[in-house]
Amino acid sequence: MHLSKIFSFCLVLLVFLSCNSKGQLQKEQTKPNVLFILVDDLGYHDLGVTGSTFYETPNVDKLANQGMIFTNGYAASRVCSPSRASIMTGKFTARHGITDWIGAKTGEAWRTRNRHDKLLPADYVQALPLEEITIAEAFKSNGYKTFFAGKWHLGDEGSYPENHGFDINIGGIEAGSPKGGYFAPWQNPKLKNNQDGENLTIRLANETADFISKHKDTTFFAFLSFYAVHAPIQTTEAKWRKYRDKADSLGIADSGYKMERVLPIRQVQDNPIYAGLVETMDDAVGIVLKALKDNGVANNTIVVFTSDNGGVASGDHYATSNLPLRGGKGYQWEGGIREPYFIKVPWLKNAGVKTEFSVINTDFYPTLLDLANVPLNPEQHKDGISLKPLLEGQPLEVNRPLYWHYPHYGNQGGEPASIIQENGWKLIHYWEDGREELYKLPSQENDDLNVIARYPEVAKSLSDNLLLWLNNVNAKYPVDDTKYNKNKAETRYLNTINNKWPSLEKQRLEVLSKDFQPNENWWKSKVTID
Repeated sequence: MHLSKIFSFCLVLLVFLSCNSKGQLQKEQTKPNVLFILVDDLGYHDLGVTGSTFYETPNVDKLANQGMIFTNGYAASRVCSPSRASIMTGKFTARHGITDWIGAKTGEAWRTRNRHDKLLPADYVQALPLEEITIAEAFKSNGYKTFFAGKWHLGDEGSYPENHGFDINIGGIEAGSPKGGYFAPWQNPKLKNNQDGENLTIRLANETADFISKHKDTTFFAFLSFYAVHAPIQTTEAKWRKYRDKADSLGIADSGYKMERVLPIRQVQDNPIYAGLVETMDDAVGIVLKALKDNGVANNTIVVFTSDNGGVASGDHYATSNLPLRGGKGYQWEGGIREPYFIKVPWLKNAGVKTEFSVINTDFYPTLLDLANVPLNPEQHKDGISLKPLLEGQPLEVNRPLYWHYPHYGNQGGEPASIIQENGWKLIHYWEDGREELYKLPSQENDDLNVIARYPEVAKSLSDNLLLWLNNVNAKYPVDDTKYNKNKAETRYLNTINNKWPSLEKQRLEVLSKDFQPNENWWKSKVTID
């Protein structure tokens, strides 16, 4: 072949390959897959990448460092159902009406809890309304195959994932915790038992990986919603021993708790059972990410990772510490609502980039639609904004307030309160007595950092805006309990200090003892079929 013809041929080939490469990149940006990973009750500092030196999470750490890390990422609520509804709808909790975890008592029924609180909690919507256009429905209507695995907790039968836009539902029912525990046999009509002793978290990851494999040639929206790391806190003997020995080598503190306003709260991350539960979640994330790679779709799949509320530091199983953030799940402070918040967009060069721009989980809805070039629906995701400019390295010139409304008492010690955050300020309005706290963010929100006395005008402006917004969205409020008994409330508080607190300290050391054994088969993890 003549040299000039060879040169011409090569030039044409290069142009073709270049165009094909650009076309492939454009295809990836035009019609990407989406994998949304939601962990239940994972605290902001429960990952290596966010500062934990006790829990080991190499897969999540790697994922975070492959995408953008939002250091001021928030959940829309301090408890699960409201936060999950906000992800699904793009609306703040007071607007969609699910303001407490579905199943919590309200009104006069609250008295049966024998909490002796001053207020009766407000009523709330008990299921995700069918008229809401969920993020799954938005993707499905634009040609996506939709998949859900894991915890739902947004309504009973008739309001399951398949009723809200998901083609496939594996394990999503009304339950807020894993019925039967983390090891098979479990009690879930949407997830059959295959092998006794099978781990639930790993099973959900394998189901998601199987979905990816079967639908690698389509476009999919997969929502992996772990039951972990919600109570019951369970793990294998091997993982418990690994972290028990690690705690021992780091030095076991004499005391693990201090008293918060109404309950003790954990001060150290040294629970080896919880650590094993966290590591298993990380193992499961590794399975799903490997499936993306093995099926050749990793470069065309957006991956989101977040939690629905803060780590459980009080109440329930007192599992983790969120320090230096104050509080945890159920609390009105940063420990209750600030979350791991990572978005990986493979074709954007922002690996490991951190941004301090305040974001919230209502932003996922418009952001993912925008990244997938799916038309936005601002009338639906009213309280979310697209973070696409930030992900592309551009400034996001948006000044918007964030709102939280929780007219309930948390099982973990939180108080009925509403919050507004704007321009680096955070104001908390308490419904028991109308008192308020003002913090300049970032802040650990200790009592001595409440600066409301120094900035009364800032507090007044924020308070007025908060109450106006709540009224505009027809928020519901708690009411005084006319049968409130102050003496009974004080007796309960003293019992917590004199009995509950010492009991927790004793239990903590028992779990860290060398001969600890919860039961004969370690929560069924040793039970297998021959």
